[in-house]
Amino acid sequence: MGWLSRLRASWGPGRGVRLNLALQGGGSHGAFTWGVLDRLLEEGRIGYEGLSGTSAGALNAAAFASGLLAGGRDEARASLERLWRTVSEQALGGPLQATPLDYLLLGWNRDWSPGFVLVNSLSRMASPYQLNPGGYNPLVRILEETVDFERLRQDRRVRMFVAATRVRTGEARIFRNGELDARAVAASACLPLLFQAVEIDGEAYWDGGYTANPALWPLFLECRSRDLLLVQLTPPERPELPTRVADIVDRANEIAFNANLVRELELLGLLRGGRAAVSPALPWRRHRLHAIDTGTVTEGMGRNSRINPDWHFLCHLRDEGRARADAWLQAHGAALGRHSSMA
Repeated sequence: MGWLSRLRASWGPGRGVRLNLALQGGGSHGAFTWGVLDRLLEEGRIGYEGLSGTSAGALNAAAFASGLLAGGRDEARASLERLWRTVSEQALGGPLQATPLDYLLLGWNRDWSPGFVLVNSLSRMASPYQLNPGGYNPLVRILEETVDFERLRQDRRVRMFVAATRVRTGEARIFRNGELDARAVAASACLPLLFQAVEIDGEAYWDGGYTANPALWPLFLECRSRDLLLVQLTPPERPELPTRVADIVDRANEIAFNANLVRELELLGLLRGGRAAVSPALPWRRHRLHAIDTGTVTEGMGRNSRINPDWHFLCHLRDEGRARADAWLQAHGAALGRHSSMA
């Protein structure tokens, strides 16, 4: 008996489960999350209430919610594909293009590909204010073309929480439905060495990964659904000690972008375990936590894989995400609505 059959047997006819989704950032690795969401959307008994996303997770959340509200599950799947296809198409003609020799010698790894080396070198020698004085951010146009923000602002059946970082204070800013537009989501994905800070109402913002990757607390405090699924792109652990400069920098960035999530999960563990002096009636005591991560999928892909817009690469990550989500559903789907599956 599959997980959905077991769920039906335990709940009786006509019942389902609603999920809150917490979607981590990770650049092009966000295509893995696209695959996870694509597979989840095939499960008709799973509904969705709240979406918290940061950086690429915010892009996925916006496309997912926009499509879901416009035309249901099929449109949500189509919306996600439009988003990632547009991301890839916008990069055509730019420097981030692999050569046939790259594929032959390096597979998906682009750490030694000339275009990627050039972009990395330029980003270390000059800021985006020097290289891109007009402040052009392609994500704004991509989002305007693929997401119906007016619908997200007006129709709050899916609650949105998009994290960005205030440059001035270093604090997290959570944009909710009524505040969402293309610039707010682009702010959440604004890597400061690649793009000028995104200004909104006189405040400058950088990537939300520095302060909330993603923010879990709005899902606990502002949503009624008790099941929360985290899709994690940044590996919480690396078995080998990095010794090369590039590897050290890469791992340091991973730790920084995971730090706030780790702290939230640790605090949540204390609160849910009754090891903190708080009321047992508070909402996090009743939540059921679940998680899907990339596992070994991105190992060996190199640090530049996060900025690789190649369509075949994005589709590869999508397929890996679908496979991981399918395996998770088989192993843990019956826990939905019943108990946590996250250690």
